[in-house]
Amino acid sequence: MDHGAGSYRRYLAGDDEGLHEIIREYRAGLILYLNSFVQNIHTAEDLTEDTFAELAIRCPKFSGKSTFKTWLYAIGRHITAKHLRTHARLSIVPLESQEYLADEESIEGNYIKSEQKRAVHKALHRLKPDYRQVLYLSYFEGFSNAETAVIMQKSTRQIESLLYNAKKALRTELERSGFEYEE
Repeated sequence: MDHGAGSYRRYLAGDDEGLHEIIREYRAGLILYLNSFVQNIHTAEDLTEDTFAELAIRCPKFSGKSTFKTWLYAIGRHITAKHLRTHARLSIVPLESQEYLADEESIEGNYIKSEQKRAVHKALHRLKPDYRQVLYLSYFEGFSNAETAVIMQKSTRQIESLLYNAKKALRTELERSGFEYEE
């Protein structure tokens, strides 16, 4: 059962708690997904709010042809694309300027993991937007190729090809930056 669809039906029937459940369930993931487009977490948060406002105010019809999450992310993608068309591309905040907070358990181990994550993060941001997007949806959000195809408005075959090429490009970027794989 797709809980988001049930919550949305309840919201449409007048139960405001349904919308609150949707926001709690999907907010964090949607912010991270939209951030892959705009490269600015604050803008991604605003676009996520716009996505939920779209649900609350316009009450678009959910047909059930996909999962609720897929449908919601497609709405967020559409809103973000509209934002990018109307605004100049925002500058990227360098990853080096972001704070790093370590656990007290293993500072050295956490530092190494953090550096690896940074290397992957930097490499991801050097990829083409479609590559970045398909990797994010498939691996961070766990969408199937069919769901990713709906969100990105491509065929499943195009997604498979994109995913293959994106992984290859990511590996090349990582090797270029001297990334060492754990055995």
